[in-house]
Amino acid sequence: MPVASSSSTSKRLLALLSLLQSRRDWPAPVLAQRLAVSERTVRRDIDRLRELDYAIDATRGPDGGYRLEAGSQLPPLLFDDEQVIALTLALRTAGTLGAGVEDAAERALSTVTRLLPARLSYRVASLVDGLSATAGGPVVQADPAVLLRIGEAIRSREELRFDYAFPSATAGSTAPPVRSIEPHHLLLHNGKWYLLGYSPAREDWRTYRADRISPRTPNGRRFTPRLVPGGNPATYLAARFKGSTGADRWPCHGEVTLHAPLADIAPYIGDGTAQALDADQCRVHLGAWSWEGLAAEFCRFTAAISHAQPAELRTAFAAIAARAVVASAP
Repeated sequence: MPVASSSSTSKRLLALLSLLQSRRDWPAPVLAQRLAVSERTVRRDIDRLRELDYAIDATRGPDGGYRLEAGSQLPPLLFDDEQVIALTLALRTAGTLGAGVEDAAERALSTVTRLLPARLSYRVASLVDGLSATAGGPVVQADPAVLLRIGEAIRSREELRFDYAFPSATAGSTAPPVRSIEPHHLLLHNGKWYLLGYSPAREDWRTYRADRISPRTPNGRRFTPRLVPGGNPATYLAARFKGSTGADRWPCHGEVTLHAPLADIAPYIGDGTAQALDADQCRVHLGAWSWEGLAAEFCRFTAAISHAQPAELRTAFAAIAARAVVASAP
């Protein structure tokens, strides 16, 4: 009578475990058919998995079978390719949760990537190497396949050629030219994925929403990586959203006295600061993308404003006041 080799038994056990993880209930005859073995062999393999601390219940009835349940400890798990990519992205961005799990997530990510098969290790490494993340904002879904293509181009140091969709584009409008960018970083910022790259044609850095990118094949020429201005990709991207090309700070800063208690103002100052002057007044410091934008930020508060600094802010208040007079006319 032939005896199954240990390697074939191990492969069959892994295949059985993968099936049990994929759905809740498996009739014994169906498992036997999927594994091309007898039901008796299935029963023996189930017993072997139980010895490895997998909690597997037997279900009764005419189609009696097996069900993988939660046990007293977490046993080894099997993941398909899509699950591995999802797990990698989740672990790499765990720091945005603000739950103090960064170190644990980094260790788990190291464990996962170290054991990946060759077909996945390169693709996943391209994401891990090129990814930065910051929290906040509503989530906008991006195609995982597109994220992988971007990550692979970053790791390969090849120009990425792609079409870019604009929400304002109308049917029948002329299609924009194909973009060609030296991709450097893939970033998750305020719930959206962004490609940060250098444009040789513009001789400047550019950012693109990943959910609007449709990669072309093949990629372009190889390039030599450049250093992002300031050295920190996440800081650079955040600064661009504040209208700054340098540090992650608003280009215009000013302060005023608001004639209201600090307790009424503090919950609404965002990334600004406030200090009580007395029970009914506080000094508030804010930043914005322009001086008139900054004046408008202060006007959000339903309180009297005085002692605005600097002079550019006072000029902006005057300009807004003049526009408001025109707007209030019947």
